[in-house]
Amino acid sequence: MVVTEKCDVYSFGMVALETMMGIHQRNIFNLLSSSSTQNITLKDILDSCLSSPKVSRVANNVAFIIALALNCLHCNPQLHPSMQEVSWRLMASKSFPQPISAMSLWQLKIEKF
Repeated sequence: MVVTEKCDVYSFGMVALETMMGIHQRNIFNLLSSSSTQNITLKDILDSCLSSPKVSRVANNVAFIIALALNCLHCNPQLHPSMQEVSWRLMASKSFPQPISAMSLWQLKIEKF
């Protein structure tokens, strides 16, 4: 394995998902490689120890962070954003029109920024 700036981006994505989901990275890999990601809602994968976001702005931020983290874990490292792009995206944020109970993990995986 070659260590590059993209390793930092990958690590950011993994830590963000571990934090939001409350599970270890090997379980995240199992979940993401599952063919059923279209049927898994964002609400289903959030850490059950955390209360579900009630305010739409907070829920939107949660969805945004998970979508960005998934983008950082793309199977092709050349398609990972740079850390500077991640920083810009965090400052810009993005709105999602659906509540988190209606968003699927698959939708967030394919989200373009």
